[in-house]
Amino acid sequence: MGNTSSVQIEGSGIDSRSGQSRDLDHDPSWHENLLSGVSRTFALTIPQLPNGLREAVTNAYLLCRIADTIEDDPLLDPDTKDRFHSTFLQSVKTGRGADEFAAELAPQLAPNTLAAEVNLIEECPRVLQITRGMHPRQRIAIQRCLDTMSHGMAHFARSRSCDGLADVSEFERYCYFVAGVVGEMLTEIFCDYSPEIDANRGQLAPRAVSFGLGLQMTNILKDIWEDLEHGTCWLPRDVFERHGYDLKSLAPDHDVNGPAFAASLHDLVDIAHGHLREALAYTLAIPNNETGIRRFLIWAVLLAVSTLGKISNDPMFTSGTQVKVSRPRVAAIIAGSSSLIRSNEGLTKLFNTAARELPLDSANGVSAVIRKESTNP
Repeated sequence: MGNTSSVQIEGSGIDSRSGQSRDLDHDPSWHENLLSGVSRTFALTIPQLPNGLREAVTNAYLLCRIADTIEDDPLLDPDTKDRFHSTFLQSVKTGRGADEFAAELAPQLAPNTLAAEVNLIEECPRVLQITRGMHPRQRIAIQRCLDTMSHGMAHFARSRSCDGLADVSEFERYCYFVAGVVGEMLTEIFCDYSPEIDANRGQLAPRAVSFGLGLQMTNILKDIWEDLEHGTCWLPRDVFERHGYDLKSLAPDHDVNGPAFAASLHDLVDIAHGHLREALAYTLAIPNNETGIRRFLIWAVLLAVSTLGKISNDPMFTSGTQVKVSRPRVAAIIAGSSSLIRSNEGLTKLFNTAARELPLDSANGVSAVIRKESTNP
């Protein structure tokens, strides 16, 4: 879930930055308000899901965002983060200790933390009340996701630097911990919701990780320069070394080595494109009568492949805003896919049109490392 776009909007509950409060007991949409405060993308796509499923996925995302908030805080030291992760996971599993967790963590968050994220931490006990009322299969899937995500993020946080990751395997492994596990979790939640979807689990499960990896890799490529400003680079060194580019010298001007950077980015776009094609196949494996689930999935996939297209066309971009999908393009994705949502052929054509100029040269797929991680929680 790292690198998920978010905006600061007026939240609900108690905002520790403003001291204002709201009575959520009389606000049936408080769960959705929390979501809209921490994610533009999911606030757009999750409402497409049918009743029952929408609440479960909203809850799952909010819990993942709490784990993100712990890990991303710049002032908490690694041991303190580990302790908060452990306390949080115990609260998710047992339903106990959430009040104490929220009361201790919220005041320790960095002063520049979004008010919506602070509010989410403060509302953690109420979020977990909803979790406890979910189906056992849903709860187990969420718990496994959070456990895997928290331990994985902690591992990579200890070695984060501006020098990048060692190789593509580590790149995929990082993306698995922050997003691939989310694809696995969603699959279990979807299968619990619908026996017809559950019957297709054999088609969904092998592609679930790629669904998350494709979206996360796109975010990493889009956010290269923003991440670098925060002292982090998640790019794989081996790809850049192969083209003669040293990530230790990474800077938006690239000095005289721009062609090597562009060639390296071309290879990473290729890898992300391959995973997004698997994400398309994942979407098409959802029965076409489940139009809400298909919209939730295909909108995310088409937005990502459109972003890759902009990156591919302008590999020397210096800010994520330069490769952000425009509002007219978002509207076109929503309108075009909604009219074809039951048609596998139609959605495939939309994807192929958006991806028509993207490279797809290598045999992309989930690596053996990722397959091992996903079967050994």
